[in-house]
Amino acid sequence: MEPVVGIVVIGRNEGARLRACFDSLRNSNLSIVYVDSGSNDGSDALARDFGADVVDLDPSRPFTAARARNEGVARLREQLPDLDFIQFVDGDCTIEPGWLETAATTLTGDPSIAVVCGRRREHFPERSIYNRLCDMEWNTSIGEAAACGGDAMMRAATFITSGGFRDDLIAGEEPELCFRLRAAGGRVVRLDRDMTSHDAAMTRFGQWWRRAKRAGHAAAEGYALHGDSPERFNRRAVFSILFWGAVLPIIAMLLALTVTPWALVLLLGYPALFWRIYRYRRSRGDLSGNAAVYAAFTVIGKFAELTGILHYWSGCLRNRNPEPIEYKTRFTDRPPSPPKGH
Repeated sequence: MEPVVGIVVIGRNEGARLRACFDSLRNSNLSIVYVDSGSNDGSDALARDFGADVVDLDPSRPFTAARARNEGVARLREQLPDLDFIQFVDGDCTIEPGWLETAATTLTGDPSIAVVCGRRREHFPERSIYNRLCDMEWNTSIGEAAACGGDAMMRAATFITSGGFRDDLIAGEEPELCFRLRAAGGRVVRLDRDMTSHDAAMTRFGQWWRRAKRAGHAAAEGYALHGDSPERFNRRAVFSILFWGAVLPIIAMLLALTVTPWALVLLLGYPALFWRIYRYRRSRGDLSGNAAVYAAFTVIGKFAELTGILHYWSGCLRNRNPEPIEYKTRFTDRPPSPPKGH
């Protein structure tokens, strides 16, 4: 008996990217729910034209990707009471041919797997250094994984039992859910095949900085939620950000001002960090230039991520829900060029 699979697409003012997403799903013959977070570019009408069931989120509550995905699953379950698997896909992504069948077969064949994902690639890595960094970042190890990203197929029963995504997380909702799924005995598996193509649309340093800031916020919030678990969730990430982004430079400057200028030698830790990351990326097969760029931006990113941690702590002190940290360029009037090889 074939498994019952449904698709949840989320988006906000994705324009032509959303059209490309639905084009990639046109021949899937699966139920599709599109959840819109306050678009004003006609995204909901576009989704209806493609035959998707549309959920418009109530703007009286904060928009988050987590909330959008949860409400999409709720609508899918109304349509498909016997739902087995849920494919999540962001509206700026296209599904690669054959992925849905491969993912469903994998979940059917191994009940211990709660989440299956593959390789997300960047549509246009050649357009900017920031797009290239995204493409490299997503080239992660195959096999058992700690977490997935926004695109993944999940076992519906396990997702529902876990309570789904946390609606209040503005970032990092996927690793947080995967942590809970793994704690309950489920497995997250990354397959050695392409899953989706993504359009980061990052052309400016400020966009990249905000994306790194969002990562820092996610690390801090995840650590606050589960840092005292046996796994010490996100502890290493948070401590690394704090050390490289604040502790080391502050100590070096204070000692240089009060003890000896030679204390600035401590700042040589940054070239050492660069070299360690560079060698790691080279070991993964990256070209020398790409490995150097990745290492340099990882080092710089510690400071951007620190602002994300401060953003989270500030919200906690003020007892206020933080505003989403957006970095993407929204556009509605020009279609993206086809990805290479498509």
